[in-house]
Amino acid sequence: MKSGGNSQLVKNILSGSPNFEDRYISDRNTLVSVVKILKDSGYRIVLTQGVYDLFHVGHKRYLENAKNHGDILIIGVDTDELTRSIKGPNRPFDKLEDRLEILTSLRTVDIVTTRGLGEHEYDLIKLVRPDVLVMSQTTTTFTEKDKRNLIKYCGSIKVLPPQSSTSTTAKLRKMMVSGAEQLSIKISNIIKEFLIDIKNESPNRILPNHSRGSSGSLQKAKAGQALRTRKKPAR
Repeated sequence: MKSGGNSQLVKNILSGSPNFEDRYISDRNTLVSVVKILKDSGYRIVLTQGVYDLFHVGHKRYLENAKNHGDILIIGVDTDELTRSIKGPNRPFDKLEDRLEILTSLRTVDIVTTRGLGEHEYDLIKLVRPDVLVMSQTTTTFTEKDKRNLIKYCGSIKVLPPQSSTSTTAKLRKMMVSGAEQLSIKISNIIKEFLIDIKNESPNRILPNHSRGSSGSLQKAKAGQALRTRKKPAR
């Protein structure tokens, strides 16, 4: 995108345009140009990064708090491939396109971009060089060493505590427990129905076999008695 186009894009961003195309910037050169225009205009840039899977109220409050540290909030969203490499093959639950659409619809969010597999975790930070880098306290991979390494690329680094009792992990745990409970109830009902069916079965289904067995035994006994009678020597 040319300089004039970037200037118009910045105007659209500052106007609070709800258009996805005005809020999502995939091209890194365009992002650098837009950030430069904003910085030259005196806007403080805030950058944060993450997955934002199963978006919940804790995410919303975290982003609102992050925005309070500056004027323009930029989010680096992890792609599906990057998320799987970090969190496992079953994540994310929400595909990238859905997560981007949710984030660009928020009034607190100004620009959304992505972080992909193969990038260094510092790359976006070095590119944007935010006035404030905001990280979550729940990001256990972000260490004091990272802070020391990154402070040269940022005006300051803010680490925010959890913004609610809800987290993506807690939501997943609740879903798993709920699913297990439903499965347990279903199995219990199946077992109850099976036991009722057995209890209600007619005994006549079994008695004929016993009757045939008893009759056969009786016939064999009579035949044996007749044979012994025939073999008795005459007096």
